[in-house]
Amino acid sequence: MKILLDVMGGDNSPDANIKGAVKAINQINAEIILIGKEEVIKERCKTIYGKEINDISPRLKIKHTSEVIQMEDGPTDSIKHKKDSSMVVGFNMLKNGEGDVFISAGNSGALLAGATLLVGRIRGIDRPGLAGLLPAYKGKFALIDAGANTNCKPINLLQFAQMSSIYLRNTFGIEHPRVGLLNIGTEETKGNDLTKESYNLLKEKAEELNINFVGNVEGRDAFSGEIDALVTDGFTGNMFLKTVEGLGKFVKRSLKESLMQNIFTSIAAVPSLPAISKFAKKMDYKSYGGALFLGVKKPVVKAHGSSDEKLFEFTIKQAEQFVNNKTVENLISEFEKAKTE
Repeated sequence: MKILLDVMGGDNSPDANIKGAVKAINQINAEIILIGKEEVIKERCKTIYGKEINDISPRLKIKHTSEVIQMEDGPTDSIKHKKDSSMVVGFNMLKNGEGDVFISAGNSGALLAGATLLVGRIRGIDRPGLAGLLPAYKGKFALIDAGANTNCKPINLLQFAQMSSIYLRNTFGIEHPRVGLLNIGTEETKGNDLTKESYNLLKEKAEELNINFVGNVEGRDAFSGEIDALVTDGFTGNMFLKTVEGLGKFVKRSLKESLMQNIFTSIAAVPSLPAISKFAKKMDYKSYGGALFLGVKKPVVKAHGSSDEKLFEFTIKQAEQFVNNKTVENLISEFEKAKTE
């Protein structure tokens, strides 16, 4: 197996990307191909580790590219005109069978454009959606769309629900994933035109498409453990995701400051350290990896733009799991089956 990693994408590139790959390489069986400017990758490896890349691991390879897609670049134009960028080269390698999964923390719009234009959508899918995993009470849930499509139609949310159901059944063994629609209230009359029309469409098509639709879900109930997938448009989903990440950081920072306030609080906290450590790990979004693009023909994973080495490490391990579990193949098979029944 070959994992294709865009080394030039993300706020902390290339160091975080390279460090994450080095941390992950001895925990996986796959080969990692670092895609980006060869001289930069070699120089950073030498500076950080004092070694040539081949001396770090024979399963770390480099694919040289001369261009970089920046965060401010127009999505479609950058895919069309920056043909030797790390992102476009990665997509083409994936499309041509030179890799099994592609990971990037770069421009989300360009990633969606590249996944759609270069790799291609699954037949019948109107728009691919980003499915990110978040912690919940005694488990986790998938948020889709987590930021790929800022403007959606009801058919998009219906397909997000259908794809996430297939994804959760095949990858995590959840037989009847509970799918909720993110809304400002639980009543079916609540929300804007998109959520009200989507609610009616989901209710109408749920049985036909094997979707276990449980209705509207308010943001405060998303983490209750009562749902397995939360469906929304990419604009709302991305705001929700980043609010959750910010809240998690706030809670961890506030808890740490409270426990370290003085010698007495520090001593009192000692018996609770195992529970506190478990709680902190549960709240750490970095341990949940990146978001899988559901709806494209091959595995494409979007890492957080602010990914550090730890998040790249988890995302790489997660990407290997996606390939081993045949996540995309199962999605294509079940989606085609659902259409013909």
